[in-house]
Amino acid sequence: MYSTPFPLSPSLWFATAAPAPQTEALSQDHHCDVAVIGGGFAGLSTALHLAQRQIKTTLLEAREIGFGASGRNGGQVIPGLKYDPDDMIKKFGTERGQQLIKFAGATADPVFDLIAHHKMDVPHVRNGWIQGAHTQAALALANQRAEQWGRHGAPVRYLDQAHTQQLLGTERYLGGWIDERAGAVQPLSFVRGLARAAIEAGARVHTNSPVKSLSLQNGKWHILTNNGTSITADRVVMCTNGYGGDLWPKLKTTIIDANSFQIATAPLPDHIKRTILPQGHVCSDTRNLLLYFRLDHEGRLLMGGRGPFREPKGEADWAHLERVMHKMFPQVKGQAIAFRWCGRVAITRDYLPHLHEPAPGLLIDIGCMGRGVGLQTSMGIAMAHYIANGDKLTLPFPITEAKSFPLYGLRRLYVNAVVTWYRINDGGV
Repeated sequence: MYSTPFPLSPSLWFATAAPAPQTEALSQDHHCDVAVIGGGFAGLSTALHLAQRQIKTTLLEAREIGFGASGRNGGQVIPGLKYDPDDMIKKFGTERGQQLIKFAGATADPVFDLIAHHKMDVPHVRNGWIQGAHTQAALALANQRAEQWGRHGAPVRYLDQAHTQQLLGTERYLGGWIDERAGAVQPLSFVRGLARAAIEAGARVHTNSPVKSLSLQNGKWHILTNNGTSITADRVVMCTNGYGGDLWPKLKTTIIDANSFQIATAPLPDHIKRTILPQGHVCSDTRNLLLYFRLDHEGRLLMGGRGPFREPKGEADWAHLERVMHKMFPQVKGQAIAFRWCGRVAITRDYLPHLHEPAPGLLIDIGCMGRGVGLQTSMGIAMAHYIANGDKLTLPFPITEAKSFPLYGLRRLYVNAVVTWYRINDGGV
């Protein structure tokens, strides 16, 4: 996600994060085995797990650690994908589908395992995720999802309306389902924790080192930064998600960089906080333009959802989320909105993460679709394993050719049209 240029307060996560490890810009040329571009969940997880294998690794981040989506998301750690288990088997076949179900169902585990193993200063909870159903059709879908994941041994169950209302603290849903594998983290603290762990494992991490060009010369990758310094590497892993720009030809045309907006209250008084998500769950719902909400570690209520495709011009661009928050939780009316922020998310054509290998020794990972904390941490582990062992079958997703969105130049128009259509069909909160 991008930082908004609108002069508001910083994001909630920036204001409350643990300190970042000390890093500096790349100041001199050098050679490494693997260069990683992008200092988010995927890039830092890759660097950490390569360094633990004694593979000489250097990571370059254009701004600060977690500047993009990894430091600006909702902090929900949700396993799974946009596809349900039966759909994965239908799309990928029985053997590959079962492998993907196992991978997707376990993506939350590495997050909490890494926090514990490296003793990271990361506020976190793991009490489960609830998907609230806003229509009868969505209620049937929630029941179906719980049944499918249950067949694969996941700790999930269907929730009736009364139980959903009890766990969420709002009467706006007809029921839902709960996945107990899920939880929440302070995302910027977590990505900073990954950076610290990668450095301690031996990886070099350079911030404020935007990559100007990437080229293959005499069998080696040459990476030139805007600082004028360069790296030569045997392999490159590119984990810039929505930030790669023109670093690799046409890559940006394979995603839609839609805007996601979030607000957070000041810490709520105890008598109000006890009435909202009282058991520490996180939630997102079944709308096409989904809403997601949770309490943070200091009792703030966070609400996120879609906003204008353009960059925000003022507080009015977050007003729809304030209205939704007050309809769902009338008890917070009068409580100050302390933080407003937004950013770009990378949406692929098939709503799955994509792995591309457009040239020998270059691996590109792009696309999160709202599951980035666990998914991309796990992708980093898988990519490090692939680089170390060379077996493509160990990757959770097949390596595919990058394909552009049709009429990419008109994406703002058709995204706005789709958003309007979804909003009409989703109905009011």
